[in-house]
Amino acid sequence: MPSAPPAPADPHVHDSADRPAERAQQDVKQPVKQPPAADRVYAHVKQAVLERRYEGGTLLTEGELAEAVGVSRTPVREALLRLEVEGLIKLYPKKGALVLPVSAQEIADVVETRQLVEEHAARKVLPAPPRLIARLEELLERQKEQAAAGDLAGAAVTDRCFHAEIVRSGGNEILSRLYDQLRDRQLRMGVAVMHAHPDRITKTLTEHEEILEALRSGDAEAVVDIIHRHVSWFSNLARGEVR
Repeated sequence: MPSAPPAPADPHVHDSADRPAERAQQDVKQPVKQPPAADRVYAHVKQAVLERRYEGGTLLTEGELAEAVGVSRTPVREALLRLEVEGLIKLYPKKGALVLPVSAQEIADVVETRQLVEEHAARKVLPAPPRLIARLEELLERQKEQAAAGDLAGAAVTDRCFHAEIVRSGGNEILSRLYDQLRDRQLRMGVAVMHAHPDRITKTLTEHEEILEALRSGDAEAVVDIIHRHVSWFSNLARGEVR
């Protein structure tokens, strides 16, 4: 509940600066409240899986996770159940949780869905509003900096944001929500690509430049063609399972 607004100053009462005890009490910072234990475990494991610090095929135990996050085993179980529902892990009683590899079918499904949504949105967004162009320019510059610094996980997040901005600008809220459901899979695949093909980041930046230029020029066929080729490249991963 929001705190009540301060009472009007009373001219007959001295300023709090003249009252050391009150001033000291005001200077004490309130401790930051931590999220629930299960939420902390969930965030820890999910982030590690998406960034491939826990790669596909890794067996995670409740004890190790409890120690890593600094909690008991009960919230660990709760968090792992949530992650199993999301398809990131598979629970094995009395053994632990297996981080599931990215399957060839999952890659193919994500690529197909992305093409349908992103190409449709790219056509609808034209002529591209100036604020979209400015936002894409900002994201592209950030991705270049992340690539130069070797921040592959960060570059994958920015890559996903670049495409999501185009989808959102298409104005279809249902498609935007559908696209948001792909987020975790996109991030995991993106990091996998950059680790397996370090040279791909340069090509990605070039293709983002091309998408941006096609949007600036208002060439619908060009932007759709570039997006199709750009997203299709992920199909290369579907030749086998990517860990």
